[in-house]
Amino acid sequence: MLVSKKELANLKLQSIKSDDLKKLAESFKIASKGNKSDIIKRLIDFPQEKIDEFIRKEYQALVKKRQSQISDDGLKKELMKVKSFRWGVVQGQLDQKIQTEYVRRFVKYEDLISGVKSRLHDDVTHYVIATWYNHWTTVLIEDHISQHSKVIPTLKNNFGIDIFFDSQPFDLKITYLPKDFTIEEVLRNPKDLMVWLYENQGAQRFGADNRFFVVLASKSNLEESWKLKRDFDFVFSEIDKFFNSASVSTKDEIIFSFKGKTYTTTSKILIITK
Repeated sequence: MLVSKKELANLKLQSIKSDDLKKLAESFKIASKGNKSDIIKRLIDFPQEKIDEFIRKEYQALVKKRQSQISDDGLKKELMKVKSFRWGVVQGQLDQKIQTEYVRRFVKYEDLISGVKSRLHDDVTHYVIATWYNHWTTVLIEDHISQHSKVIPTLKNNFGIDIFFDSQPFDLKITYLPKDFTIEEVLRNPKDLMVWLYENQGAQRFGADNRFFVVLASKSNLEESWKLKRDFDFVFSEIDKFFNSASVSTKDEIIFSFKGKTYTTTSKILIITK
């Protein structure tokens, strides 16, 4: 469901850390005493463009802090060093693999060490590289989205909200095209994919929040879609074209089911292919 103007203001203010919220109140010459809820009540009717300006300024400071470790160009060069992409271990099941295939299987110490050196070492290495690659490519893409002129970012990790676009909150999800779909069918009917992504999310991190999906798919070989994710010039240009023209309305509402319950949410999707 679309949120109201007052709900939007509350969500933006809730996404600001307490110390930053006090700083915001003081910049407007509003009392910064009391807890976070007290400060939000005083700021809730303040012009949103002023709140947006503060958030953007603070977000830029966070980006610069990250860039002080390594520049964006430097990070992109590091990501280009990845020559292959495979998990080696199913995400989230590393401990189970160790227990099943090593701890409970081998009874002799020498056999255990040999197994770890010959197989587990490579599996863990691939897993770490894939996780590292996904993390930092996502950071660069999310930063680019968050700095678009039509987007307001959040200033802290707030489950279910990463950005505000066209006066609505969204959780950013950057992923690859699932094997169950073809590029042609998702371009023809993207809502089927959106529903699938909601219905096939992990139970531990289930959410029915508004989501903005960025889905990457290589036309020549879906298995190499990971390479498209680091084609930053192309990906950024597609993102900019999308946000320059997109809007949010009741037409973006979708209905999905999860564990026997039905949910209604608002979702946008950008399918990037090359």
